[in-house]
Amino acid sequence: MMKKRSRTDLDQAVVNVCKRELGQLSTRDFAHRLAASEDLVLRLEIHKKLEKHEGCVNTLSFNSGGDVLISGSDDLRVILWDWETGRVKLSFNSGHRNNVFQAKFMPFSDDRTVVTCAADGEIRQAQILEGGEVKTILLGKHKDSRVHKLAIEPGSPHIFYSCGEDGVVQHFDLRTRSATELFTCRSINDPRSFQPYVHLNAIAIDPRNPNLFAVGGMDEFARLYDIRKYNWDGSSDFGQPADYFCPQHLIGNGDTGITGLSFSDQSELLVSYNNEFIYLFTRDMGLGNPPFPSFSSPISTGSDTSEVEPGSIASSSSMDVDGKNAAQAYKGHRNCETVKGVSFFGPRCEYVSSGSDCGRIFIWKKRGGELIRVMEADRDVVNCTEPHPHTMALASSGIDSDIKIWTPKAIERATLPTDIGQVKPKARGWMYRLASPDDLMLQLFSLQRQRTSPESVVQNSVMDRELLELILSFNANSDVSSDDGGDTANLDDSLG
Repeated sequence: MMKKRSRTDLDQAVVNVCKRELGQLSTRDFAHRLAASEDLVLRLEIHKKLEKHEGCVNTLSFNSGGDVLISGSDDLRVILWDWETGRVKLSFNSGHRNNVFQAKFMPFSDDRTVVTCAADGEIRQAQILEGGEVKTILLGKHKDSRVHKLAIEPGSPHIFYSCGEDGVVQHFDLRTRSATELFTCRSINDPRSFQPYVHLNAIAIDPRNPNLFAVGGMDEFARLYDIRKYNWDGSSDFGQPADYFCPQHLIGNGDTGITGLSFSDQSELLVSYNNEFIYLFTRDMGLGNPPFPSFSSPISTGSDTSEVEPGSIASSSSMDVDGKNAAQAYKGHRNCETVKGVSFFGPRCEYVSSGSDCGRIFIWKKRGGELIRVMEADRDVVNCTEPHPHTMALASSGIDSDIKIWTPKAIERATLPTDIGQVKPKARGWMYRLASPDDLMLQLFSLQRQRTSPESVVQNSVMDRELLELILSFNANSDVSSDDGGDTANLDDSLG
C-alpha cells in the first residue's frame, strides 16, 4: 500500500507552483527546490550495482555532463561506466603499481583526459585516443609516499594539484607535463610533534575562488592557501597558510586527523575528522595564524559517536569559547578505519553525505545538522559517496568491489533505523592498515608518548595490549591492505 505524503509536503509543493505561476519564483529556482526536496532523499534506493572491479573501489567521479562515472580500484584498473545502464564504456590499466586512490576527468577535454594518483606515489595522465586505445604517462611522483587525492582547478583543462603523505603539495600543468613542488606542509611548533611535516590525506579547491585551496591530514588543522602568493621563480617561501580552520575543542588534540575535505558552491569548507565528527566552516571562522590563543588550554578527547541518538539534531553550540560562531557538526557515523571522503549533496549543497565504518551511508541537512537518512550500503566500510552533478543521484563504494548507484525511486519514504548507535565495528584505530615499517614506527612512537604522559600512567596495561595488537596487525596486513595494494583475498580476515 502506497504511503501518503504528509500534508506539509503537499502544501509546500502547492505554494511553490503558485509562486512560479505568479512569477515570484523563477523556473530555475523552482527546479532547484524540487531537486533538493527532502522527499527525494528519503526515497533513495539502489538503482544499479556496477560489478567489474576485482578489488576495493577507492574513487568515484562523474564527468561534467553526468552521464559517465569513472572509478579506480585496488585492481589497478580505471573504468568508465554508463551508470544508468550499468554498461562498461571503457576499462584500462592505470599504469600504477599500487592501489589507485583517485581518478578524475579534466574539464573541457571531451572526457578523453584522465588524471590519477595512487599508493605508489605516482601522478599519471591517461589519454583516451580514437578507437578506445589509452596511453598513460607519468607526470610526477611523491617520493616514498602514498597520494590519496587530487584537486582539479574548476574550468581549467590543464591545472590540478596533488598532496601526499610526505606532506608535499604539487602543482601540475598538462601543457608542459611538469610538476612544481609548491611547499611541504609543516607541523605547527608543538612539543607533541615528533615529525617536521604533516601527512596529507585531502586537498580541495574553492569553486567560487580557484585561487584558494585547502589541505588536511594527520593533525587537527585544515589549512587554506592562496596560490596568488606563490612566486613562480621560487623566490618566496609559500609554506605559510592564509588561514587555519579547526573546532576549538580539537586544538591541541593529537589523537585525531583529517580524512576528507570539500568546498560548497558558497565557499563553505566541510572537514571530516578521524575518530570524531564532520564540521562545516565559513570563511569568517578562520583562526588566523598560530600560535592560537587556546592552543595551550586543556583539550577535549572528543566524543563517542555511538552515543548520538538516531534522528537527533546533531549540532555544536552556536558560539565557541571565544564568542565566535561555532562550526556546525554532523554526527552519527564512524570514521576510524580508513581515509574517508565527505561531500555536499543537492543542487545547492543542501545536504552533507559520508560513508561509515559500519557499511552505511549517512546524509544530514546542511543547515542545522539533522541526520535524515541512513542507508545500508556495503558489508564493510563505505569510503566514497559521490553526488551526481545535476540530479538527486548518488554513487557509493568502499571495501566491497562493487559500486552502488542510488536514485529516488522508492515507493515509500525511508525512516531512520533504530540501531544506529548500536553498530560498533571493531575499531583498529587511526589508519590501522600499515603500509611500511615507517608507518609502524610512527604508531609505536605515538603509543610511547601516550604511555609516558602523567595522566596515562594508569592505562599502561591497555597501552601494552594495543602495542601488541599493532605489531600483530602489521605482520598480518603487510602484504594485504585495502589502502596499500596486494591480493585482497584475505581482506575479510584482516577486518575481522
